[in-house]
Order: sequence, then structure tokens, then C-alpha cells
Amino acid sequence: MHPAETAPTFDELRELLGEPGFTGADPAAWTALERELGLVLPADYRHFLDAYGAILINNQLTLFHPATRWFNLAEAIRDEPERWADVDPEVLPPHPFGTGPGELFPWGHSACGARVYFRLPRDAADPWAVGVIDRVELDYLESPLTFTAWLLAYLRGEDPGLNSEHFAPGRPFFRVLPQPDDPGSG
Repeated sequence: MHPAETAPTFDELRELLGEPGFTGADPAAWTALERELGLVLPADYRHFLDAYGAILINNQLTLFHPATRWFNLAEAIRDEPERWADVDPEVLPPHPFGTGPGELFPWGHSACGARVYFRLPRDAADPWAVGVIDRVELDYLESPLTFTAWLLAYLRGEDPGLNSEHFAPGRPFFRVLPQPDDPGSG
């Protein structure tokens, strides 16, 4: 990053998406998940999800949260290896699925079948990265960006592995995904 540049912020995401309204933030859900996984998730990711919750952005990108029954982050992480069990190992991404150093775990998916992952640092000098796997082509694209920087690039149509311009030609938008205990979600 150039010295004159600043890191992308939550406020920039909020300016593009609009005001969050998630009311289900639960620190205990994060603590339990991090204890189960044996890691600490990126603070910018936690902050965004606690503000917005499990959401659908641009009718394309679904983000998971650990405190929701549907679109639950812990469930998605546990189920991920099984999702790929039928795929030839020769075409899988260069990192295994899991929550250990250098491994991939999901935090979202797209309407077109792509999955979005964090790649955990391999060591203290290695940063977190965001990876996208196209489920059809099985291409893996990794961006050495923080969650906030990756999501900001996506919202701006800068194609960090998911092209948002076709889904949100005007301005980015979102909706909170219904939960089974929400009134009116059936």
C-alpha cells in the first residue's frame, strides 16, 4: 500500500450499501466458533457481519453469520469438505479445506455457484487472503486483500473474483436474509 493510501474502512462499505440493521449480533456465537476452530477471525469481518448479519448483496453474494440459524457460518465451515468430495482432487484449489494454517474455509457464496473463502495465514508473516472458487470452471482466484478491501472492490465492480456489475448496475444494495424465527419468514 502506498504511504498516501489508507486502508479501506467499514464506513466506506456502509456508504455504498446503506445503513445496517442487524439485531442478532451475539458475541458468544463468535467466541464459541473461534474456540471450536482454534483461531481468531479477522476483526473487520466480524464487525461487518455484526452490523449487517447474514445478508444477500446485489442479489448475488450471500454472507454467513455464526449467530443465525440459516446461512450459519459454523455450519458452512463444517460442511465444506463434503461439498467437494465428488470433485477430482487434481482440479481442487492449491489449499486444503479446513481451519489450519494455509487452509480455506467459506464465508459466503454467490448465486452463480462461486464460493468465497478466507485462506488462513501459514505463519505470522503471511496475511489472511480472500479466495474465490468458481464451482463451474473450478478456477481459484486468491486476492491478498483484507475482507473490507475485498468487499469494497466487489461493491465497486472491480471484480475480485465475482463480477458485481451485472447484478447491481446502479448502486450496490443488500437485504438481510430471513431467519426461521423472524415474523413473516414462514
